[in-house]
Amino acid sequence: MKLFVGIDVSMKDFKARMFDAEGEEIAKRMRYKNDDPGAESFVKYLVEICGANEVDSLRIGMESTSVYGWHLQMRLAGEPLLASFHPQVYVFNPKVIANFRKQYVDIPKDDWFDCLVIADRLRFGRLPESCQVDFRYLPLQRLTRFRYHLIQTITREKNYFLTNLFLKFNTICQDKVLSDIFGATSEAILTEFLSPEEIAARPLDELIDFLMEKGKSHFSNPEATAKALKHAAACAYRLHGSLLEPVNLILATSLQTICTLEQQVKSIDRAIEKELSHFPNTLQSMPGMGPVCTAGIIAEIGDIHRFDNEKAVAKFAGLTWRKHQSGEFEADDTPLTKTGNVYLRYYFVMAADSVRKWDPRFAEFYARKFKESSTHHHRRALVLTARKLVRVVDALLRSNQLYVPQGQRKVV
Repeated sequence: MKLFVGIDVSMKDFKARMFDAEGEEIAKRMRYKNDDPGAESFVKYLVEICGANEVDSLRIGMESTSVYGWHLQMRLAGEPLLASFHPQVYVFNPKVIANFRKQYVDIPKDDWFDCLVIADRLRFGRLPESCQVDFRYLPLQRLTRFRYHLIQTITREKNYFLTNLFLKFNTICQDKVLSDIFGATSEAILTEFLSPEEIAARPLDELIDFLMEKGKSHFSNPEATAKALKHAAACAYRLHGSLLEPVNLILATSLQTICTLEQQVKSIDRAIEKELSHFPNTLQSMPGMGPVCTAGIIAEIGDIHRFDNEKAVAKFAGLTWRKHQSGEFEADDTPLTKTGNVYLRYYFVMAADSVRKWDPRFAEFYARKFKESSTHHHRRALVLTARKLVRVVDALLRSNQLYVPQGQRKVV
């Protein structure tokens, strides 16, 4: 028989209920501490129930709860005592379970009924990719996911910096006087001048010399830049004197935080490149496919042969689109599903943005999709390019052959 186990995991404990294919509960509901002895007791109980009911197919489901369910998930998927029952462990997006719950109109919301809903979702079918225990990829995965976290943190910190910069010097944000607000010259202007009034009062020649010194003589027309900067400073709002010191302190501290985080990204990149050396691959034979993107993709995909085809990889990454059609109407705007692996999707999009700059085939595809898009031109074209990249990555990982650009392939 088939056994469906719904588990609700929290930081301190986890609860489990077991059902047969008809939805009948066949064992006592159990609660265990979320630690190693608790998991061991649960495994023994599962073995007992499976043996008593002649189970030949064991399906276990739980919601994604950050790291709270990770140890239990790995334990159940790789437990030798359960191997004879062919266990498959599924981790659901909480949104999927929340939407599935809507069909029940008469049950309360508590942990035990969450177990029931998860088990029913298992019985329903159309399940996501099951958990695969392969510890070869986990160190690389932890590094690439941490890098993703650092990049998101830098983005948030830069946005916070810009909100405070608008208070001090709003026109430098509006007029885009400097090409890179986080460049060395911009940082010097924002930290060495206490207020826009000081910039406006500085003689033009001195301001030009300042720009040339901080910009290491890279300005093609420093006089025009200095004039634009003085004009922006003259038009900026004047911040009350009591606010200048705290705002300047916030800006300086925020810049230091950004700098520190960027240094950490470089350190993680070196660790990723070192770990990637244990995984021979041909992805880096593609122009623009660097070690970080390669590592991020390999770490999330793992063994490519667990996917039937490239469509399954795209679905796993969430690079699919919802069709909206009714009768003779079919919507032009088809939103991205975004229900797959956010890390894999991120690294595919990141890789696509790099590859399109080096490979003429991808550059032409990106340009064509950019022109076809009615809104969000860059983002839509980039995501479509990432979807195209999935096919190439899938082929390279399966064949382990070097990438050969279209037009240079020899027909044998």
